[in-house]
Amino acid sequence: MPAHALPAAPRITAGLDGAPTEVDVLVVGLGATGCGVALDAVSRGLSVLAVDAHDLAFGTSRWSSKLVHGGLRYLAHGQVGVARESAVERGLLMSRTAPHLVHPLPLLVPLTDGTRHRAATVVRASLAAGDVLRHAAGAGAGELPRSRRVGAAEALALAPALRPAGLRGGLLGWDGRLEDDARLVTTLARTAAQHGAHVRTRARVVEARPGSAALVDTLTGRQVEVRARLVVNATGVWAAGLDDRLHLTPSRGTHLVVRTAALGGLSTALSVPVPGERARFVLLLPQPDGTTYVGLTDEPAPGPVPDVPEPTQGEVAFLLDVLAGVLAHPPTPADLLGAFAGLRPLLADPHAGSTGGTGDGTADLSRRHAVLVHGARAVGGARGAALVTVVGGKLTTYRRMAQDAVDAGVSAAGLSAGPCRTRTLPLSGAAPRAVLASLDAPARLLRRYGTDAALVLATAREVTGLDDAALLRPASPEAPVTLAELVFGVTHEGAHDADDLLDRRTRVGLVAADREVVRPLAEAALAAVARAA
Repeated sequence: MPAHALPAAPRITAGLDGAPTEVDVLVVGLGATGCGVALDAVSRGLSVLAVDAHDLAFGTSRWSSKLVHGGLRYLAHGQVGVARESAVERGLLMSRTAPHLVHPLPLLVPLTDGTRHRAATVVRASLAAGDVLRHAAGAGAGELPRSRRVGAAEALALAPALRPAGLRGGLLGWDGRLEDDARLVTTLARTAAQHGAHVRTRARVVEARPGSAALVDTLTGRQVEVRARLVVNATGVWAAGLDDRLHLTPSRGTHLVVRTAALGGLSTALSVPVPGERARFVLLLPQPDGTTYVGLTDEPAPGPVPDVPEPTQGEVAFLLDVLAGVLAHPPTPADLLGAFAGLRPLLADPHAGSTGGTGDGTADLSRRHAVLVHGARAVGGARGAALVTVVGGKLTTYRRMAQDAVDAGVSAAGLSAGPCRTRTLPLSGAAPRAVLASLDAPARLLRRYGTDAALVLATAREVTGLDDAALLRPASPEAPVTLAELVFGVTHEGAHDADDLLDRRTRVGLVAADREVVRPLAEAALAAVARAA
C-alpha cells in the first residue's frame, strides 16, 4: 500500500466502542510481538483487531535494555543460530524498517588487571565472530564498524568514568540502540493502524478459544464477543492465562537509572564482565536524555505475575558492586534516580515448539521463542479456526516471532492471505539515514518520529494554537519532554491518560522526580486535545 493511501488518523483508541466484532485475526497483547503480529497480519490483507488490557507497551517490552543486539552473549555460549537470527533482525531494523529509531552504539568491554585471560579471549572471539556473522547475514551489514582492540588511553577517552588504575585497554564492538523500546512498540501500533488494523487499549480478553474470544471493556465494564478465524495470544508473561497448555517460569531482569554526568562521563556504552562468571556482563547504557541505564540481572520470579515488577534490594546491590570494580567514582544507592524491572517469559519446556538455538540454562531459554497452535484447518473446504500462542524470544526478534505466529495461524485456520511483507515494510517515519540527516526538524523529534517530525509539530500547532517555541520548550533541563510530542501521543498514538504519556509514550516516568515535573504538561496536552475535539 503506497504511503499516500494511508489514512491520516490511525485507529488507536481506548475501549471497545465501535470496534469490529468479527475479524480475520484477533491479536491479544500490545507489546512488541503483539503489535508486530498486527502489522504482519494486516499487511497481508487480513482484517485485524488488536487489543490489550492496559496500554501499548505496558508489559515486558518497555523494561528492556533498549538494545537491538546482534547476539554477542549468544555467541559466547556457542548459540550461533540464535545469534544469526538476532543479527539478521538487527540489520533489517537499522537499514530498512526503523533506521530512525535504531542507531549504531559503540560498546566497550574494559580490560583490567582483574580480567581473566580466558574471559578476554572469549569476548574477543565473540566480537570477531559477530563481525563475520553480520556480513554473512546480509541485511544492514554496512551499518556498523568492525570491532577492534583499543589501548588504555583510548578507552579512557571513550569512557572517562573508568578507573585508570589497572586499566589495560578494552575491546570495542558495535551494536544497535533503540531511542526507546516503548516508542518502537508505539510506532509498530501506529503503522499497523495506518494499514487498517483496529488497535484498542483497555480491552481485556477473559477467555480465548479457536474462532472467538470474550472481551471486557475495562472503561465501561461492557462485555463483547469477538469472532475471529485466528486468535493470537501474544501476552508474554501472562500467556498461560489464556493458554493452559503453556508452562512458563518467569525471570526478572533489573536495571538502575543514574545521571550520566554523575558517573564521570561516557561517550560509549560499557559492557563490564561480571567477576567469576563466564560470558556474563553488566551494561552501562547512556541515553540521549542524560541518564544511563545499568543492568541487568537474571533472577527467578515465581508466583503470581504482577502488572509492574519491582527490583529487589539484592539485585540493586549486585549491580552497584560490579560498577564499584571498574569505575573511578562508582554510584551509591543515594545516586540512583530510579530502578525498573521486567519479566522474561521463559519456556519451562525448552523443546516445545522452540525456534531458537541450543543450550542450557535460563539465559538461553529466555531468548527462544515458541509458537503453539490449537485448532486446525477444517476439511472439505469448510472454514477453520485456530488459537496461536507465541511466547519467549527477545525484543530484537519481535518481527520474526510475529511472522512465525501469523504463518502458523494462517495455515491452521485456512485463511487466504498474502506473503509476509515486514522484512521490507518501513515503520511510520522511517527513511534512509541520509534522508533523515537532511531534514530540518528538531533533533529530539527526528530521533523519536523520523520523517513524521513535521507532522508531530503541525498537529500540536493545530490543536493548541501555540507557536513552535512554546511547543518545543523542554519541560526541564533534566526532562527534555515537549508539549508537541505529548499532544501527538494523544491525537495519533492513543494515549488515554497522563500515565500513558509519562510512562509509555515518553519514558520520563522512569525517574520519579522528572515524572512529577512533566505531569502538568501531560495534563495540559490531554486538556488541549479534549477542547479541540
